[in-house]
Amino acid sequence: MKVHLKALGCRLNEAELEQWSQQFRSGGHDIVPDALDADVLVLNTCAVTNEASSKSRRLMHRLYRENPAAKLVVSGCYASLQAAEVAETLGVDLVIPNTEKDQLPQTVMQHFELPVMPAIATEPGEAPLFIRGRHRAFIKIQDGCRYRCTFCIVTVARGDERSRTEDDIISEINTLYQQGIQEVVLTGVHVGGYGSDTGTSLYALVQAILRETDIPRIRFASVEPWDLPDDFFALFTNPRLMPHMHLPLQSGADSVLRRMARRCKTTEFAALVAEARRSVPGFNVTTDIIVGFPGETDEEWAQTLAYVESVGFGHLHIFSYSIREGTKAGRLPDQVAETVKKARSQALHSLGERLKHDWLQQQIGQTVPVLWEYGRSSDDGQQIYTGYTPNYCKVRVSVADNIALENTVGQTLLTGVDDNAVLTGV
Repeated sequence: MKVHLKALGCRLNEAELEQWSQQFRSGGHDIVPDALDADVLVLNTCAVTNEASSKSRRLMHRLYRENPAAKLVVSGCYASLQAAEVAETLGVDLVIPNTEKDQLPQTVMQHFELPVMPAIATEPGEAPLFIRGRHRAFIKIQDGCRYRCTFCIVTVARGDERSRTEDDIISEINTLYQQGIQEVVLTGVHVGGYGSDTGTSLYALVQAILRETDIPRIRFASVEPWDLPDDFFALFTNPRLMPHMHLPLQSGADSVLRRMARRCKTTEFAALVAEARRSVPGFNVTTDIIVGFPGETDEEWAQTLAYVESVGFGHLHIFSYSIREGTKAGRLPDQVAETVKKARSQALHSLGERLKHDWLQQQIGQTVPVLWEYGRSSDDGQQIYTGYTPNYCKVRVSVADNIALENTVGQTLLTGVDDNAVLTGV
């Protein structure tokens, strides 16, 4: 079969796509980049916001219109929460809920394929991830979450926590490294909860990865701040751990955090960030903020703005709150008007841009190893490459046309910041 994979939403959805692509190929099937060429279309949906659910529906319809002859398989959070509706959608042949998605390739192959000789038995080939031009791999280490933040529908859609074994994860990383991948990102619904169901921990997993793999660069996806033990940042003495973490804050007002059922107070979060910066030079902290959570007063919003500015972040992910049916927050009183959300979002975006610019200015003059990703030709015959520093700042360089940097790590002097908030280097 020719299989086309598509994901919306989080890095975990992307990590699942990478796993599926390897399993399909191991079963003798091809991963194709164009939906028009596919026999089977697989869509991994998202439902974190109303807009994500709408995008999932639109993409289902679009994939069917583009290739009505192909089998359409839908999985992910939207498909799990609205299984009956998705199953009745025109063109959908198979719905696989989150609880069964680890076996998605096997299920699809049983439904739609004739047995063939596995391609890896006859062709050495690179992994589909690398063929598709990716330079880092998302490694799914666990699924599900035991916490119930009042705004979150994903924990409902994903279910209980389920951790992969260390051996499984390490084997996947070693295979990817042998195929040329330079960097992995450890991802999941509740990354910091890794091992809660198996008697281990994220700390122990990282130690095992450092001990049993040679992958040069290791990152974390979003990690809840309350999950990190006191000695966590001691791990970063190993330079293979990249000095950047995305620690979701959600609000700078403790009263709002209580309504969200978050388990970290603003004082604790600030202390954690200070510890990271004290322990690891150049450590970059990025975060999420929800704007217009139910009942958010002018005073609470002012507290959030002041707190975000006082802590300082390399980047903000900003979300306007939207009601999600099935969550506690959807039933809270005093929903904030859309006009107020929009004004607050604009103010926070403006602050976030200033904080990011300040952070990037601090990087100028440093020489750091950059993982170069994509190159393109410029009008003057040069090649322009972009890549990322260890602390996840985007960098651009211009080199002679005959110099190939893609998927290499090179020492780069950071010389400035361009109008697109991208560092320049030589």
